[in-house]
Amino acid sequence: MAFDNEPDPETPEIGSDDLLSDDNLRLPEGASPLVRVHAMRSWLTRRQKDTALEIGEAALVWQEVQQEAMQDTTRLRRREQQRIADRVQQAQQDFENAQQRLSAYEEMAALLEEYIAHTTSNERTLVEYYLQLEEMMQQEEQKETDADKARLRVLLDVQNRIEQVSAPAIDE
Repeated sequence: MAFDNEPDPETPEIGSDDLLSDDNLRLPEGASPLVRVHAMRSWLTRRQKDTALEIGEAALVWQEVQQEAMQDTTRLRRREQQRIADRVQQAQQDFENAQQRLSAYEEMAALLEEYIAHTTSNERTLVEYYLQLEEMMQQEEQKETDADKARLRVLLDVQNRIEQVSAPAIDE
């Protein structure tokens, strides 16, 4: 016998981490600094999971393209061979970029944990974390490799998230 207040087993429950990790999250002006920090932590965890899935998808595409390239290409025109070689190279690059982003998100999550552990007040945690990211971005902007560009995009993404969870929600 089911009661009205029991959760429906068919409907997935949304936990607080899922709500706090939502890209469109806007916290009210009076939200606790602890909630803001938790929202950052949850979002970073979700970004790591999403990026890990992207790595798997990119690896699968890369594998499929490599298999296509290994088929008898001797009868193909030079232009078609070049197109396949370009697809292999692009798939490999997508895979490597996803790995670099995951590494950067993991690094940003570890850095946040350091600030949580060493900051004396929750109000200062995100401020000091943001300032550290700003300094890291200035260093990355001077580098020019694809790995550095991927890391710079993650730093910018994390900074934008801090701004989002730190700014009060605007009533529409």
